[in-house]
Amino acid sequence: MTFTPSDRYLWDFWFAPRAPRPDVPYHLFHLQAPQDLPDPERRHAVAAVGHAVSADLVHWKALPIALAAGAPGNWDDRAIWTGSIIEREGIYYFFYTGTHRAESGLIQRIGLATSTDLIHWRRHPANPLVVADPRWYETLDLGGWPEETCRDPWVVYSPAEAVYYMFFTARVNYGPADGRGVIGCARSPDLLTWEMLPPVSPPGEFGYLEVPQVVSLRGRFYMLFCTAASKHAAHRLARTGSKGQWSGTGYLVAEKLTGPYRLADDAGLVADYQGTYYAGKLVEDPTGKLVFLAWRQWDAAGNFVGGLSDPAPIHVLADGHLGVEMGRLWPGR
Repeated sequence: MTFTPSDRYLWDFWFAPRAPRPDVPYHLFHLQAPQDLPDPERRHAVAAVGHAVSADLVHWKALPIALAAGAPGNWDDRAIWTGSIIEREGIYYFFYTGTHRAESGLIQRIGLATSTDLIHWRRHPANPLVVADPRWYETLDLGGWPEETCRDPWVVYSPAEAVYYMFFTARVNYGPADGRGVIGCARSPDLLTWEMLPPVSPPGEFGYLEVPQVVSLRGRFYMLFCTAASKHAAHRLARTGSKGQWSGTGYLVAEKLTGPYRLADDAGLVADYQGTYYAGKLVEDPTGKLVFLAWRQWDAAGNFVGGLSDPAPIHVLADGHLGVEMGRLWPGR
C-alpha cells in the first residue's frame, strides 16, 4: 500500500502539524515532477509541491498541487524545493526553498507562504526571508562547489525561550570543499524576521547534510539528515573506509535544541551505498507511536521509483542509538 503516484515522481516530503484525533487527517506535502524526468537535474529544475491526505499514513488521496514556481522574474520562478510547516494561532507557515531562472537555479533561498486551511497558500510579500550569511556560510563560488547552499528549512518552537529556530542545509565558508556541509541555524520571535546564527553542527564529514528534522526523544535531541555516497568527505572516508560511505538517512545528537550536534555513528540509520531509501522523516502514527517514513529511490533492478514508503516503527535503543524496522517500509518488495 505504499504511495507511488501513477503519473509523477514523488521525493522529499514533510507533514503539516496535526491534532492527534481520529477525525483529523495527515497532510503530506512532497516534491513532485512528471515521470518523464527520471534524471535528477531535470526533475529538480521543475519541481513543485504536491499534496495528499491520509487517515493512517498508509492509504493516501492525492490533492491538487499546493505550491508551484513563482511568476516569471520572481526569486522562486524556477522551482520549489523542500520545506516544512508550522502552525501559530490558526495560521500555517510553510517555509520552502526557491530557485531563480535568471541564476540557473545556482542560488538557494528560503521563503514563506501562509494558509488557514492547508489548501490555499499565499506567498509572503517580503520573500525571501532567509539567505546564506557570508559571516558563517559559503556563498556562490563555482570554483569550489556548484551552488550556493541554503535550503530545506525545518522550523521548531522553543517554549523555554519563546522563539522559533530554523535549521537548514548549509555549507561553511572555510575548510576543504568536500567537507563543508553543516546544519545552519536562524532564530525568530515571530516567524517573519530571522536572525542568522552560526551552524549547529561541525563541518568535516560531508559535502552537505540535506533535509534536516529535529525531534526530542528521552531527553536528547536527534537531528535526522540525509546525504549521498558521493558527498562523503575524503577525510571521513580515510577514517571510516568503505563501510562509512552510504546514501540515505543518518542522524546527529545533542543535549540542547541548538546543539552542538555530533554524528551519532558512522553507519547511518536507513542507508546503503545505493541509497534505496532517502530523506527519512519521523511522525506519530494514529496510536501515538513514533514511526519512520522515507521515499524510495531505486528498486531491486536499479530503476528509479519515486514513491513514499509505509510507516515503520522506530526505537530508541538502550545505548541511545535509533533503530528502524526496515522490513515494514516496503512490505513484500
